Amino acid sequence: MDLRPLPVTHRPALRLPQLVVGLALYGTSMAMQVRGALGLNPWDVLHQGLESRLPLSFGVVTAITGVAVLLLWIPLRQRPGIGTVANVVVIAVSVDAALALIPEAHTWPARVALLAGGIVLNGLATALYVGARLGPGPRDGLMTGLAARTGASIRVVRTGIEVVVLATGWLLGGTVGIGTVLYALAIGPLTQLFLPWLTVRTPGGDDLAAPAPPTTRSTR
Repeated sequence: MDLRPLPVTHRPALRLPQLVVGLALYGTSMAMQVRGALGLNPWDVLHQGLESRLPLSFGVVTAITGVAVLLLWIPLRQRPGIGTVANVVVIAVSVDAALALIPEAHTWPARVALLAGGIVLNGLATALYVGARLGPGPRDGLMTGLAARTGASIRVVRTGIEVVVLATGWLLGGTVGIGTVLYALAIGPLTQLFLPWLTVRTPGGDDLAAPAPPTTRSTR
């Protein structure tokens, strides 16, 4: 399956709404996992830890982190696309909106339901915005850029980044738990399940696409 970015002018009436909907659902899925309070993915552990130390909302923290990661693209010679910028803005707005609407869960069934629903929705949302093929998220670009510059494998680079992010977030007070483990185990298969149905393809093949970065699942 080819996930290389396509020009914005290729089927924009389909791809732009798909991108925005995917990112909005991604932010919603993050909020569901936060309200479940059973553990977050590594980047959201960091976001929550920073939120607990700063007078900023969760969404604003995610946006600032995204911009900071984008600055690291400069020495890596990565180029952002419209999907990269939208990733920062739409997720920040949608996660704060969802957190305002979703109440805190106080019973185990409600917390488990929020965690499970959030993980499944996250997989669907990832497939939607990745499948729109409008550019990688900031954290994806950092990962592929580091892999290209260092010659290390995507697996090694991704693991290294997420271990550092997770440890930093945990030390700052972010929630690490069973949800963190379940997310790590489930998000890849879920995204892979949805991608074939949601990836935009070109009628005559993918000759319009830019050169492909190393294949990986999305981390925003």
